Amino acid sequence: MFKLVVFTAALAALSLPAAAQNYGVGRTPSPDEIASLGATTNPSGKGLPAGQGTAKEGREVYELRCKECHGPEGKGADQTSFLGKPEQLQQNPPVRTVGSYWPYATTLWDYTNRAMPFDRPGTLTADQVYAVTAYILFLNGIVEEGQVLDASSLPQVQMPNREGFVPDDRPDTGVAGK
Repeated sequence: MFKLVVFTAALAALSLPAAAQNYGVGRTPSPDEIASLGATTNPSGKGLPAGQGTAKEGREVYELRCKECHGPEGKGADQTSFLGKPEQLQQNPPVRTVGSYWPYATTLWDYTNRAMPFDRPGTLTADQVYAVTAYILFLNGIVEEGQVLDASSLPQVQMPNREGFVPDDRPDTGVAGK
């Protein structure tokens, strides 16, 4: 009987309209901001915007916007290092970094674009994101310092651990048939 009462009370609570609360914080996002949240970048590069950057350019952006958290050479604190090699995955515990673990360079671009810098995510321009992505890949020994990364070249970057994953061949992932 007790379970029935609890279930009935829970069901009644779900059917009540939620009271809107206003805490006086924040603002309504613009339609452009909402649209940008829905944009995704997949391994094929679909969704990457126009723009370009090199590691040399990325070093300048990194110095201004990234070094505070990630340190002068990308080593940062325990949770902020992105330098690594695939053999670090054999350690116990495995070290998962951009250079050791991530299978696609487009994932780095997307993450940087959406989440960095930590204190002001999403404020980098597309050119800055390409440049910082190039710099991080350069520090990991994956691209050359002068290599231009853009919407067509970035998906072609071969990450060291790309073959360490089971391919997701669903059509919406951008890797079907690879």
